[in-house]
Amino acid sequence: MRIERVDAWLCHYPLPAEFRPSWTPGLPSRNCSAAVFRAVTDDGLEGYAGGLLVAEEARGFVDLLRAYLIGRDPTEIESVLRILRTSTRVVGYRAWHVEPALWDLVGKAAGLPVWRLLGGSRARIPAYQSMGELRSPQQRAEDALAAKEEGFRAVKLRCRFPTLAEDVAVVRAVRDAVGDDFTLMVDANQGWRVDIFDTVRWDFKRALATARAYEEFGLAWLEEPLDQFDYQGYARLRAATTTPIAGGEMLSDLHGFRDHLVHGGLDVIQPDAVLCGGIWTSRKVAAMAEAFDVAFAPHTWTHGLGLAANLQVMAAAPNCEWCEFPYDPPGWVPEARDFMLAQPFRVEADGCVALPDAPGLGVELDWDRIKAHGTPV
Repeated sequence: MRIERVDAWLCHYPLPAEFRPSWTPGLPSRNCSAAVFRAVTDDGLEGYAGGLLVAEEARGFVDLLRAYLIGRDPTEIESVLRILRTSTRVVGYRAWHVEPALWDLVGKAAGLPVWRLLGGSRARIPAYQSMGELRSPQQRAEDALAAKEEGFRAVKLRCRFPTLAEDVAVVRAVRDAVGDDFTLMVDANQGWRVDIFDTVRWDFKRALATARAYEEFGLAWLEEPLDQFDYQGYARLRAATTTPIAGGEMLSDLHGFRDHLVHGGLDVIQPDAVLCGGIWTSRKVAAMAEAFDVAFAPHTWTHGLGLAANLQVMAAAPNCEWCEFPYDPPGWVPEARDFMLAQPFRVEADGCVALPDAPGLGVELDWDRIKAHGTPV
């Protein structure tokens, strides 16, 4: 089996309402944007993958990607990863998001879902509603109650207001609304910052004061309170608070995860298969974390193909307790987030996401929507 062709579409699908993500304050989103890839083999199998897209930045990379992949055996994933690792460092572009297409092909050739090929035995994973906007305490309390009504067992809040008092007010309002039997997480979005915007920058003292202030609320974790490469800072912070600390969503490749684990700075590690080296690297990170007795909870805030890729690893990682489910209506909803899929992922009444049981990634694409909202490259 050899890859014969690689197709790509750069897609911008309109959201039903404007979405104001915490991580790019001042730059509202009006589209779910994704680079959708299709790898076709000489025996007619198709493997799918999708990358993040802000504007048209992937356009110049597609021909280089074709040079990397065409003619190669998709089952030789380690070999392809080595090529992507060494070659893309030169051009400074992450190409990890194409790796799930190889697994999609392998799974389809084997007639098995990828998560079973990885040794997974769980067909359902508890989900938390991952909210993306900064909102008032009252609004977030209402949102959390709505999430609980929909079946979610947990929500993650974004708290990076100018003052600690404002952050604490949101968490307190939500905790009071949902009660003590509901899980809360908080994301500070300090791991990577887009500094062209009016961002609130935390130093170690702000991170420590916040973590200690949150101790009374029994959070599952405080996510990315420091820069992603501040390994010593994370270790100091974790040692000084009972609030669990999480991070790692934008780390690329194994070394950064290794350094966090060796320094002992994380209770929860969060690779994203679309960003960190693909499904295979994410599975390696899960195993490393298991050896350090660290929980594994992948970042999934990309789109439906990214969620599909990360789910495969979650089902095969015994230290994974939660599936991040990006959902913040009215703007960020499954129908728009997963526009490229024939069926969007949903959270069921018991608060779980069901793993697809079809071969490969287990998803079918909606080519009419992809072609209507995408430009072929």
